[in-house]
Amino acid sequence: MLEVSNLRVSYGGINAVKGIDFAVGAGELVTLIGANGAGKTTTLRALTGLVRPAAGRVRYNGADITALPSHQLVRRGIALVPEGRGVFAQLTVDENLAMGAYARSDEAAISADRDRVFTLFPRLAERRRQTAGTLSGGEQQMLAIGRALMSRPRLLLLDEPSMGLAPLMVQKIFETVRAIAATGVTMLLVEQNAKLALEICSRGYVMESGEITLHDNARALLANPQVRRAYLGE
Repeated sequence: MLEVSNLRVSYGGINAVKGIDFAVGAGELVTLIGANGAGKTTTLRALTGLVRPAAGRVRYNGADITALPSHQLVRRGIALVPEGRGVFAQLTVDENLAMGAYARSDEAAISADRDRVFTLFPRLAERRRQTAGTLSGGEQQMLAIGRALMSRPRLLLLDEPSMGLAPLMVQKIFETVRAIAATGVTMLLVEQNAKLALEICSRGYVMESGEITLHDNARALLANPQVRRAYLGE
């Protein structure tokens, strides 16, 4: 579904992403792990039209989408759950979810999708009239995921969903990611918590200093001594 070839992204004179190649097949749950500053978020920003690559190609379902703006990518079925959640703090939970469906006009289906989000995250249903800025960090992460799902994505990109959350909430978020993947949504998970990411994903890529240095199935990466030393604290 997603093919990235020789992707390069520069900020001024700094090469943040240095010619990477990777792919995500339809229905896969794949992770991109690495330390802070490795280039993971920049990669997602390039995939979603938020920054323009200096070189390389991004293909989605066989079509070149490298130069397309973000709003067109949403209409094609790509959604991003951004680092830091990015909820609309002054809007209610319901209004944030409605923003996720801004490109749709099928009201009955939108209502059904909202109900599905509330089934995934019952706490959001309890707080649907609350403004998003008054929610806890975990609740805001639930809302950011729910808002992305309201666009009915075929490809869902998640950027550091565990960041800043308590361990119990991290477990809940990862259980939900696994549940969403089980419905057939293709997912690319960018995550610093390498152990949790590799436990729920089928394959993984390791990114260091703007380059992909390792690629293998998740079980092999969990057992890899280099990965265990660098990312699992062993």
